[in-house]
Amino acid sequence: MAAAREGFGRLDVAVANAGFGVVGPVARLTLDDYRRQFETNVFGVLRTIYAALPEVRRARGRLVVIGSVSGHIATPGSSPYAMSKFAVRALAEALGHELAADGVSVTLVSPGFVESDIRRVDNEGVLRETSPDPAPSFLRMPAARAARQIVRAVARRRREVVITGHGKAFVFLHRHAPWLTSFVIRRFGVRSRSEPAR
Repeated sequence: MAAAREGFGRLDVAVANAGFGVVGPVARLTLDDYRRQFETNVFGVLRTIYAALPEVRRARGRLVVIGSVSGHIATPGSSPYAMSKFAVRALAEALGHELAADGVSVTLVSPGFVESDIRRVDNEGVLRETSPDPAPSFLRMPAARAARQIVRAVARRRREVVITGHGKAFVFLHRHAPWLTSFVIRRFGVRSRSEPAR
């Protein structure tokens, strides 16, 4: 924050983005797995918000919180990650109400599959560079395209933007026909990705 103030004189936009994904069935995971997930994905976001808030308030600026489609829909084997992203979504919603009177907008960004290394990070938070990306290439949106969509949403002070076509479809279906998404998940055995090989 000090470097931003020194370089730009003010802070108009702050992006709170911290995350990796702990995966696996609940019976196999430990409380420490869940704590590690929340320490990064929830408290990492909170630390950024606390650091940026005074400057963003002064500028009547914009706060961007990076969530996930998993903050709307949980699949088997993804409970730590989904829980953390549901929490981040709740945080963004509450902050939007709290900061409206200060002229600060809060935009929750909920990406689907975007080109990144997140799916190559194991449950300990270690990047496994040689692990293949389990998301099909036709579903992965290039990071530059996702960034343009995020910038457009933030500039328009939108409350939320879901990135990727499949992400929009899943969130829409789950909001309006949750029974249908539950049926699909159970009928077709939809599961979270597996942990990258160590």
